[in-house]
Amino acid sequence: QVQLVESGGGLVQPGGSLRLSCAASRSIFSISVMRWYRQAPGKERELVASITNGGSTDYADSVKGRFTISRDIKNTVYLQMNSLKREDTAVYYCYARTNWGTADWGQGTQVTVSS
Repeated sequence: QVQLVESGGGLVQPGGSLRLSCAASRSIFSISVMRWYRQAPGKERELVASITNGGSTDYADSVKGRFTISRDIKNTVYLQMNSLKREDTAVYYCYARTNWGTADWGQGTQVTVSS
């Protein structure tokens, strides 16, 4: 099992930036993939971005060119969000799948884009 703790959410104006962090209780190298999902009110949870332990990244079409997922060499994954839009408002969740196949979620962090 991996404990995941997200931080960095908040209120930002349209066009602004935020950086989310997800700290894992295990080394990143024991995790095969980490992802950011989001869920807006009344909508299903959707995949935003992912990064493998090899460093490969993937993004939802809606955030390509605006969001960047990255990681440090220890246990933290980041989501840099630029040019934020009102439709990016959601609870953002961190997800990790370990090398032995188990999956865990963080508690979520609220991102609100509003003027």
